[in-house]
Amino acid sequence: MSSNADGHPLHRQGRKLSDDHTDAPQLRTPLYDLHLSLGARMVPFAGYAMPVQYPTGIIKEHVHTRTQAGLFDVSHMGQVRLSGPDAAAALETLVPVDIIDLPEGSQRYALFTNERGGVMDDLMVANTGDSLFVVVNAACKEQDIAHMRRYLAGRCRIEVLEDRALLALQGPAAAAVMARLAPETATMVFMTTATVALVGAECIISRSGYTGEDGFEISVPADRAEALARELLSQPEVAPIGLGARDSLRLEAGLCLYGHDLDAATSPVESSLLWALSKSRRADGARPGGYPGADLVLGHIAGGVARKRVGLRPNARVPVREGTELVDAGGRKVGIVTSGGFGPTVEAPVAMGYVDTALAKPGTALSAMVRGKAVPVEVATMPFVPQRYYRG
Repeated sequence: MSSNADGHPLHRQGRKLSDDHTDAPQLRTPLYDLHLSLGARMVPFAGYAMPVQYPTGIIKEHVHTRTQAGLFDVSHMGQVRLSGPDAAAALETLVPVDIIDLPEGSQRYALFTNERGGVMDDLMVANTGDSLFVVVNAACKEQDIAHMRRYLAGRCRIEVLEDRALLALQGPAAAAVMARLAPETATMVFMTTATVALVGAECIISRSGYTGEDGFEISVPADRAEALARELLSQPEVAPIGLGARDSLRLEAGLCLYGHDLDAATSPVESSLLWALSKSRRADGARPGGYPGADLVLGHIAGGVARKRVGLRPNARVPVREGTELVDAGGRKVGIVTSGGFGPTVEAPVAMGYVDTALAKPGTALSAMVRGKAVPVEVATMPFVPQRYYRG
């Protein structure tokens, strides 16, 4: 697989990086000029001009993140603060997740569901003490903010944090780098948050990320974002990483990309995200249901589903891309690929998609129809690489 963006599934498929018309005005993150100075190749993504790769190329960026530390600009994502005594209970009316009992200094993965039980978006929610800090996907943020304003406005204050950037530092060296700049981060564990001072600014940090590696996501005032990025890049372990490697890293880690592996017509149970549905919000929990589509989701938990998201390992060197049909031994269509490409760490193609539940067991042999030719694939457990989150 070439490290050039033209040969990468993100660029070939187009849709992941170019959902927007290229002639539409593109927004810029506070790091736009820094990306250009670093030789980034910029592409339209979710309304923004974003770096797909730097001169070293996607493969080397991917490997650098797995072995040292990569710095990602994710400032295009939406940051929202919910405050007021009723904020947690209010947010619970929109997500199948326990927010009321989320401890201060902790973060939780959550899902906005719709009336049909489908996933509107996935998001992160942190309890920062006096408020909830919510991060939503870039492509969905206008929809998500409108959704929160429609249903939560009477119960809590909703503040869109337009003046903040978001950086992600990911990889096995990330902890050492952060401890050098903010020693108090050394005691943080996976999915905890803290407010720390970096480059003279108050930053909200979570020990989390989107690569399967240990790392941090850092919300920083926009006017200090470039100073922080330069400070991080001055550390010997850190290199800038673009959207191309971000996609291959998350795919190897078995992490979903909204609009591809998750969508408004697919429930969290079908998406194999049962682990994300808090026990307190299930049928036998303390606060069952009460969110959009709860009856359907609870029905899926109780009665099962007809299809499920699974990992896929092609038994050939041929990458299997999004949209590829999956068929059984008799040629019957039994599923579809939702994400796929080359996994630089496993040095082989990897993919995920949806298959009939009867065929979801790891080891099940199927075929992917690539340009009219049947490529053998095997249902596989995810993640494809071990997750290395720091849990203490």
